[in-house]
Amino acid sequence: MKRILFPTDFSEAATNAFVHALEFANSIDGELVLLHAFDLPVFDSQYFPENYMLIYESVELTQFEIFKDELPKLHAIAQKRNLDGIKMTHRLMDGNLLSTIERVIQEDNIDYIVMGTEGVTGWSEVLLGTHATAVISDVSIPVLSIPVKAAFKPVKNIVFTTRFRDKDKQALKKVLKLAKKMGAKIKCLYVKKESSDVTKEIIKEWEKEFANDPVDFNVVFSEEVKESILDFIMFKKVDILVMLTYKRNFFENLFHHSLTKDCASNLDIPVLAIPIK
Repeated sequence: MKRILFPTDFSEAATNAFVHALEFANSIDGELVLLHAFDLPVFDSQYFPENYMLIYESVELTQFEIFKDELPKLHAIAQKRNLDGIKMTHRLMDGNLLSTIERVIQEDNIDYIVMGTEGVTGWSEVLLGTHATAVISDVSIPVLSIPVKAAFKPVKNIVFTTRFRDKDKQALKKVLKLAKKMGAKIKCLYVKKESSDVTKEIIKEWEKEFANDPVDFNVVFSEEVKESILDFIMFKKVDILVMLTYKRNFFENLFHHSLTKDCASNLDIPVLAIPIK
């Protein structure tokens, strides 16, 4: 059974992502590990020689009470969706979000991470700012990130961006397993620039290898890679965008405000980032 880590700060974005995590677990016969991480305050003990430990204990107790109060709400969501049969375990940990995620991945043998991309505790900075590489690229497992406005809907169309590398093919096979469990189709997208070294023969080899699978290949000729992918997403009714982590700079820019408002408003779909070794 696959194990899915769901970090939560109990924000609106995290609660929305929880629905996606539930449905994802249901579609792949997985179980959830719910994580709430919090930072303890930093004090110089010379100024608080007697009571700084009491301050730490007070923070821990407060976080525990929040955790205890919020968990029943998540279980109620699962019950309302008839998904309360999904196994869920819970972890409350002190430490920054990134370090606790990496720790839980190792300790609990996590296969996937599902998390929101905005939150009231600065998660938008973690995911979309300077720490995006640490979350998306440095972890060793796939990360499914859920924009706050992405309401859950059954996954029917998955877009897989590729450059037709051998490593891309291995990632595509992993996504194909997920697609078959979800009853979804994969649209492989390659934006071919004039300088591209990908030949027609390579593309035909891929088409032949996946001829009996729910995969179709799309080649767009353009020098504007990001814009072409965004256009494809907008017009093909895409439910999930799959990207490989060697495109991390693109991922960071994907939801950046420098893109047109029209494109940004149409990118409220989950993004699955798959690490390539």
